[in-house]
This record gives sequence, structure tokens and C-alpha cells, in this order.
Amino acid sequence: MQTMTLPRIHFNAPTVLLFSFLCIIIFILQLDNFCAVPGRGGFAINNASHYLKLFTHVLAHGNLPHLFGNLTFLLLLGPILEDRYGSSLLAFMILLTAVITGAANILLSQYPLLGASGIVYMFIILSSIVNIRSGTIPLTFILIAGIFIGQEITDGLNKEDNISQLAHIVGGIMGAIIGFRLKR
Repeated sequence: MQTMTLPRIHFNAPTVLLFSFLCIIIFILQLDNFCAVPGRGGFAINNASHYLKLFTHVLAHGNLPHLFGNLTFLLLLGPILEDRYGSSLLAFMILLTAVITGAANILLSQYPLLGASGIVYMFIILSSIVNIRSGTIPLTFILIAGIFIGQEITDGLNKEDNISQLAHIVGGIMGAIIGFRLKR
């Protein structure tokens, strides 16, 4: 009789998994107020914690659907991107996108910002150009950018909600810039 061995669990995408676990820990500990980057007029140049919030705001989420929605995309797209670009480069992309979405929020929005949605949009756009060929623009990129970014522009103009379309748009733009830049 042959014994059946269970497959081992593989820690396949360390950057994405660490980022996801940090989001869960921040949510459980309810540290969202300590992580959110302030809006226009709320950033204090002499407050060191405000500089830290440029990085930490992407780890905090307002509620469980917000967290689960972002984790779904992060865990779906992240391992593909981490396999393609490597853990260190993907971590740098996440940090860069966090700082730029945070800075855009400080300059252009009156509301505090929290959540990984900017990172998610960076992942979405970046994944649409992961197999780009020299001298071409993938049709998937055009369609995804049109659908996702177009919807955020429309939503930003037409509704007042608790969602930062600005972070989505900036995250998507970052995904496009990073993706096309890395292909040079």
C-alpha cells in the first residue's frame, strides 16, 4: 500500500505575502488612523510621522470589504509580477507608488488617504504590459487602461464617495510608467 504525502506549502511571493500580512495585521490592530496620510493642509513638514505615513497609508484599510477587495487583486496579480520582476524590484515599485499616491493626496485632496488601492491599480496596469514586445503597445494595456482609469475619472467627476479615485488613477499611471520604463 502506497502512502500519500501531502504537498508542502510554498512561500511563492515573499514581497506580496509580506505586504498582505502587514495589511491584515494593521487592520486587526485597528491602526488605520496612525497610518493614513493627511489631505491638503494637514501635512506638517516638521512632523516625522507624516513622512512615515507616505509609506504606511497603503497598509491600512477602512473596513473588511476594503481590505478583502484589495487583497484579492494583490494576491491574484502580485505573484505573477513578483515572478516577472523579482521581489526587490516589486517592493521598490510598491514603495515608490505609495509615496507618489500619498504626495498626490497631500497636494490635491482634502481627505486623508488609506488603503492599497493605488498599489492594486499599479498591479492591474503593470500586469497588462508584462509581456510587452519592443516597439509595440499591447492592446490589453489600452483596454485595461481605458476601462479602469476611464471608470475612475468618470466616478471622480460624477459621485461623492469615500473612494480615492485619485489614488487609483495615480497608481495606474505609475504602473504604466514603470512597465514601459522597464521595457526600454
